[in-house]
Amino acid sequence: MALQKVLIANRGEIAIRIIRACQEEGIKTVAVYSTIDSNAAHVRAADEAVEIGPPAPSESYLVIEKIIAAARATGADAIHPGYGFLAERAAFADAVVAAGLIFIGPSAEAMTSMGEKTEARTRMKAAGVPIVPGTTEALPDADAVLCAANEVGFPIMLKAAAGGGGKGMRVVRGPDELASSFEQAASEALKSFGDGSVYVERFVEHPRHVEIQLLADTHGNVIHLGERECSVQRRHQKLVEEAPSPIVESGLRRKMGEAAVRAARAVDYVGAGTVEFLVLPGGEFFFLEMNTRVQVEHPITELVYGIDIVRWQLRIAAGAKLDIDQDSIEPSGHAIECRIIAEDPANNFVPSPGTITQLKIPSGPGVRWDGGVEIGDRVELFYDPMIAKLVVWAEDRESARHRMLRALGEMEIRGVTTSQSFHRKVMVEETFASGDYDIEYIATVGDALTGNEVDEDRAREVAVAIALFRHQQASGSDDGAVTRDDSDWVKLARREGLR
Repeated sequence: MALQKVLIANRGEIAIRIIRACQEEGIKTVAVYSTIDSNAAHVRAADEAVEIGPPAPSESYLVIEKIIAAARATGADAIHPGYGFLAERAAFADAVVAAGLIFIGPSAEAMTSMGEKTEARTRMKAAGVPIVPGTTEALPDADAVLCAANEVGFPIMLKAAAGGGGKGMRVVRGPDELASSFEQAASEALKSFGDGSVYVERFVEHPRHVEIQLLADTHGNVIHLGERECSVQRRHQKLVEEAPSPIVESGLRRKMGEAAVRAARAVDYVGAGTVEFLVLPGGEFFFLEMNTRVQVEHPITELVYGIDIVRWQLRIAAGAKLDIDQDSIEPSGHAIECRIIAEDPANNFVPSPGTITQLKIPSGPGVRWDGGVEIGDRVELFYDPMIAKLVVWAEDRESARHRMLRALGEMEIRGVTTSQSFHRKVMVEETFASGDYDIEYIATVGDALTGNEVDEDRAREVAVAIALFRHQQASGSDDGAVTRDDSDWVKLARREGLR
């Protein structure tokens, strides 16, 4: 069976990524868009596009009925959810199948099993996948949490049973913090997932966040594509990822890979998925969660292993059998990804909406740009502020780090403030450069990564203006008599020591 037309139930960078994969597979594409996205890059990239409602996701991208109707109206035979929005909603997967369409992802049953965190922990324990000590059931109140905490031992982590992404999570270091933390975690979980249930895990101090990429077909084959290091994160949101992990050697990779495969088999998983682990310095690791979708950071695995994960999602959905031999899969070189987000690192990462007025995309050997905007596009507060992923590959980690630094230096984005300065600082920061960091990295390094930095482009403009003014004063010329081009004024500004 071959897919003929795929509707992408998403927007931005990931929608464009899926459209490109479909094009390479000879598949027609349908985009959906809110009224504010009518001229967005993903809409322009697709073969067809259907408007699905107002800007608010709750009235457009999250309305299952509108997505299904758009697929039917355009004759699509499959739907790809991307990540975010409806990607891990079992009800959406069920609705797609009920409509006679193919859902490009795992079954609703697998999503439910892994999406409900306590059930996932129960299944993983039964499958022989190591889990963080704690409860395998949701707890009804603060008293029950205290009893569990006394068994596990403080500090503990309260976690939402129905979701992830950092929502509904609180670290509790002692009994006196428990009541207020429980109330906050439960309230946030209810708001984010419609379910205020929380459970308890032992809080693992200073672990690494390492995840294993999986591919599973409908013929019973499951393979892993090694690991990704995701420990550079803020408020449980990843900002920089790399593959392979600086601390994972071949033996540990094999053990973690085998555990991830067992996890997938435990829920009859199909498609692309990721099993996330917490890894301790001695090599001990614990199951954290499973993401039942393609991950934001999938490109670094693609570059290191030479396997197109999104194209395999499409093939698996069409019934293809994996032809990749696990024993032949070995990492080659090193890849790093920086999530370019429209937020201001010097101002507590406050969102920076606006219109992209200038965009220079890095290029050259080993550089990949997975972008979601072009010049003239707007970054809106309604949606995730990530506007692109800058990815590099090189023969080794040190070369990749320097290549990323070069690529970040080439990148120019005007109209919004981005995380560019933050990422440049990470690439040269001593702890990151050594590879010896953990999930407390940003909290530990702190202001060194988020402090104010001179805007070189703005400094250049000011320097040119001052040099022009001084030259006019000295020569007695007026504006109309000035004929030097911009590069001449830069040279003059440098000679005067203004830059």
